[in-house]
Amino acid sequence: MIEMHKKYIDWWKQKLNISDYAVLWVTFFKGIFIGLLIYHFFIV
Repeated sequence: MIEMHKKYIDWWKQKLNISDYAVLWVTFFKGIFIGLLIYHFFIV
């Protein structure tokens, strides 16, 4: 499962032509966005 995930991430990196660092920033902001959605719909 881990190897499949690594291949999937590499495929997206090549498709979008981004670096490892850019992937980290994308996942960071994705986490913030999803966290805010959960907060908005379930907490407030």
